[in-house]
Amino acid sequence: MTTTAHVTCPLCEATCGLSVTIDGGQVTAVRGDAEDTFSHGFICPKGASLGALHHDPDRLRAPMVKRDGEWVEVGWDEAFAEIDARLMPIIERHGRDAVAVYAGNPSVHNLSTALYGPVFYKALGTRNFYTAGTVDQVPKHFSAGYMFGHPLTIPVADIDRTDHLLMLGANPLVSNGSLMTMPDARGRLKALRRRGGKLVVVDPKRTRTAEIADEHHAIRPGTDALLLFAMVSVLFEENLVALGRVESHVDGVDRVRELAGPFTPDAVAPVTGIAAGEIRRMARELAAAPRAAVYGRIGTTTQAFGTLASWLVDVLNVLTGNLDTEGGAMFPLAAAGQANARPGRARRGFTTGRFRSRVRDLPEVIGEIPVATLADEILTPGEGQVRALITVAGNPCVSTPNAGRLSDALRQLDFMVSLDVYLNETSRLADVILPGPTALERPHYDLGLYQFSVRNVANWTPAVLPTDLPQEWQTLLRLTGIVTGQGPGADLAALDAFVAAETARRSGVDVSLAGDRTGPERLLDLLLHAGPYDLTLADLEAAPHGIDLGPLQPRMPDIIGTPSGKVELAPDPITADIPRLRAELDRHVNGQLLLIGRRQLSSNNSWMHNVETLVRGQNRCTAQLHPDDASRLGLRDGALAVIRSRAGKVELPVEITDTLRPGVVSIPHGWGHDVDGVRTAVATAHPGANSNLLADDTLLDALSGTAVLNGIPIDIEPARTRT
Repeated sequence: MTTTAHVTCPLCEATCGLSVTIDGGQVTAVRGDAEDTFSHGFICPKGASLGALHHDPDRLRAPMVKRDGEWVEVGWDEAFAEIDARLMPIIERHGRDAVAVYAGNPSVHNLSTALYGPVFYKALGTRNFYTAGTVDQVPKHFSAGYMFGHPLTIPVADIDRTDHLLMLGANPLVSNGSLMTMPDARGRLKALRRRGGKLVVVDPKRTRTAEIADEHHAIRPGTDALLLFAMVSVLFEENLVALGRVESHVDGVDRVRELAGPFTPDAVAPVTGIAAGEIRRMARELAAAPRAAVYGRIGTTTQAFGTLASWLVDVLNVLTGNLDTEGGAMFPLAAAGQANARPGRARRGFTTGRFRSRVRDLPEVIGEIPVATLADEILTPGEGQVRALITVAGNPCVSTPNAGRLSDALRQLDFMVSLDVYLNETSRLADVILPGPTALERPHYDLGLYQFSVRNVANWTPAVLPTDLPQEWQTLLRLTGIVTGQGPGADLAALDAFVAAETARRSGVDVSLAGDRTGPERLLDLLLHAGPYDLTLADLEAAPHGIDLGPLQPRMPDIIGTPSGKVELAPDPITADIPRLRAELDRHVNGQLLLIGRRQLSSNNSWMHNVETLVRGQNRCTAQLHPDDASRLGLRDGALAVIRSRAGKVELPVEITDTLRPGVVSIPHGWGHDVDGVRTAVATAHPGANSNLLADDTLLDALSGTAVLNGIPIDIEPARTRT
């Protein structure tokens, strides 16, 4: 029998609606859902691969335990007994900080791990908690926390109504958006231009997004904060500051004026590579636009001044009167799980550095330690040394800086567990692997991503295919039972009931409102009951194409959670880093090549490279550089080159292109599937090279500890011919 299921794609932040055709348990087609209330039929190659991912023969479908260096399939009880027998003695002897956790990007796109992951992490009680956030977006959480009072109070561009969008370090035509949930980025940006608006892109590379923009400014990598500060300087110098309706809710304008003094367009132009006259014009046009927004993404966060750049994005939104206004930078109101959704909540403010890493004294931010120091914590002896690791849907041996050193460090662990669907570059080093169901075998709701949506929506996806695998929430509760001393046979129903009762208590609702539901469905129903809309899970179940909750609306001052109740435009924990930025004005710009990453439409995380349809065509893992650099260095298109940094080296084919500014080399992330011990046949046949072997784990954003992945000093030369 052929059926069609309507699901929300969980593979990236766009949350597109898909129509999945199933015949006898086989996925036969995946198309865009034309009736989806948010995506209206848009689909990308990743979403179209959902069926191939489900049927991938390399996916693990039973727990794996390593016996005498060989992998053996075991039952679930045996796998958890192994974990109990080996993990608990480490905790009992060395303490809870001897166990580290790394949570990867896919855990955010999974309702089970989003809701029950924190339960397990809290029960484990370790300070050694790491995520992909510190190779991605933590600087934005840092700046938003101190400016607005909560790390998730992040304004997004009201892209469907703006007249002028200044975009830095972002390529949504390829990434589908990030910290800005928006299906069909191309359609939305083209609509902006059709209605007479202007799109300005700042990026060292002329990306696919830059190709459709009105303007592209090829900035020198890592200097976005200087450009933004210069634009702030122009606003003050030319009396263009106009805060508009939020003026009475903002503190620190005069302090920002003072701090901007040294960062004139003439001062920053030689460092950024953008002419002073262009900077002045960009600032004037931003200020003059009736409705405008500034948006920065991974190119601005994964650099040496990631927090300052993230802060200055919103300083510009405030100073031009575009914060919390239609067509400007606005605050979404999600249907469930949003901490800033309740007016009148206590204004506790935000703080970082509540504890610090043992070896490098790096500060905690939103409960995380920078992953750049994970290898240090494993390799450095002494009290608090990390001796065990649990990875949750993550592949840090590919996705974190100085990945080669981390791979070596993982081999020194006493014990390691991976919750993963593949035997990949990281999980191959584990002792136990616990797989989970496919995206079509589990229910889904984008609890986190709707908090960054360009339109308020809600969409529920039930599991559409059966599975014999336990859901991840059940796996996480069994792990919770182990680390709380209840053993591998803990009563999961009792643990789940406790979690539900705590969720209801914190949300201010009665747990009985969820009826006889269990697991994520019960928790989500409670969060919906507590949310700002009159919605229940039953309402979402009755709306398979989603529910449109309307465009973004002004939310100030209720959304502000700072102790003062105002937007703090110049918080000391952020402005303390400005002297370091000021020193950049005196830096001599030499001929040093700088490495940046690049997005790919058919790729998001390393595990997508095991799908044949996503790796078809020409080699996507190349070292791109400008023709002038290629000529100077004697590099030929298609020939192999060796790229070196302080951390390591890789060898890749050269791709000569004028889409990059001179002095910049670009390599995509997520590749490097050429190591022994993996079980990913397609990825192994298309290995590429791991760009994070070049990422220097000593180069960090000073405030957040986020790794510098854009602006890494490198050298490149032709590879020697092998004989």
